[in-house]
Amino acid sequence: MSSDLKGELASLKIDRTRKAASPWRWPLLLFIPVILVLGVLYALRVRQVLSAPEVETATVLVSRDAEPSAGTPILTASGYVVARRKAVVSAKIQGRLSWLGVEEGSEVRDGQVIARLESIDYEAQVARARAAVLRAEADLSEAERQLRVADRLMKDSVLAVDERDATASRVKVAFAQLAQAKADLAFSEAQLANTQIRAPFSGVVVKKMAEVGESVAPIPPGVNISTASGAIVALADLATLEVEADVAESNVAKVANGQPAEVTVEAIPDRRYKAVLRQVIPTADRTKATVMVKVTILEKDKDLKPEMSAKVTFLEPEKAEVVKAPDAPVVTVSKQAVVTRDGKPTVFLVREGKAAARLVVTGTDRQDQVIIKDGLAGGETVILRPPDTLKDGDGVRVKG
Repeated sequence: MSSDLKGELASLKIDRTRKAASPWRWPLLLFIPVILVLGVLYALRVRQVLSAPEVETATVLVSRDAEPSAGTPILTASGYVVARRKAVVSAKIQGRLSWLGVEEGSEVRDGQVIARLESIDYEAQVARARAAVLRAEADLSEAERQLRVADRLMKDSVLAVDERDATASRVKVAFAQLAQAKADLAFSEAQLANTQIRAPFSGVVVKKMAEVGESVAPIPPGVNISTASGAIVALADLATLEVEADVAESNVAKVANGQPAEVTVEAIPDRRYKAVLRQVIPTADRTKATVMVKVTILEKDKDLKPEMSAKVTFLEPEKAEVVKAPDAPVVTVSKQAVVTRDGKPTVFLVREGKAAARLVVTGTDRQDQVIIKDGLAGGETVILRPPDTLKDGDGVRVKG
């Protein structure tokens, strides 16, 4: 066989050393990106679940007790103990303090002398005024004597009528001078009396603001106790203690003058004091969205001090018994579940691992619960203390 024929037959021989291509090669190559995409999506889902905030939840309750009974707490507000009757005591005249008879905590009576100013100058003015009165009295006496003489001489036709009238005029002038001297004396005595500073009412000295040797001066009304310059002491009547508290605008309609209340102070947490709402201030504080109320403390206690932090719990007042229909179901939820979003009361429900915002209409408070007039039907699961950053649709994890 020729060499050409052998070459052609060799070219037709099958090379069994080369492996045939697998028929699954291309489908597998196409499936690998799909697996990678699914893996990334799963990782993102796991990351989202793990990064979701962990929250506590509570169940919305339904009851038949619609109206709270008398004495039931319906609202709590914070504030400070203050004395309704208080004053910054200062001198009526300017002078140097020569004696101070009180300290912080001293009890004083109405009209009691609590301090004195240097009075030498004022005593000299009184002495001078008294001398002026004596001189005026003498001048008047002499003028009256001359008038009597003039009257006799005029009757004897020895003195002209004009001269008699002139003598009578001098009597009037002397009388006016005496009146002026007496007025000056009264003013000088008043100035001398003003060197003695008296308590304007019975109370307790809560702050001493001057020392012996310091100059003091009259203080205008309405001055701040802590910044009064020239004042002597700050006085408060502890029998008129009350609490000034701030009530949220949304709750102010729940309270009224004469409503019973209980007061507790942080310094004496184991005591409760009976109180009554005296006044709701007819204006709001726009910066805090609150209304100030003044609550009179009915029970007296020497341990209560002005400026103590206090908490006021307003109670449901007693109501006249009336015949009413059976109570309708009442929906209540924990106060910790209700937050404000865009100025409206809102709760967050838990649905399939996500937070769902729900607007609600709230009613009166009942201890740690609040009545929901609209927005919830009962039985829903709500988030307690939802974070400020929580939004509708955010993922959440419920604590086990």
